Amino acid sequence: MNKPLSAIDADAATLLSDDERQPCEVWTRVMGYHRPVSSFNKGKKSEFAERTSFIEGKSLGNADR
Repeated sequence: MNKPLSAIDADAATLLSDDERQPCEVWTRVMGYHRPVSSFNKGKKSEFAERTSFIEGKSLGNADR
């Protein structure tokens, strides 16, 4: 039987060797559809790296100015 998530040892992930790990594919929304970042050309990867995330709390804090 599987262990509940709370019972899983948090340090177990650090014990994996490189050949046991698998890559995580990052997808993003571009021009209305989703694409994997790995398929981007060099220019689009550069644009993706320069993006900033929208943080609602910060924008609401500036609403009274």
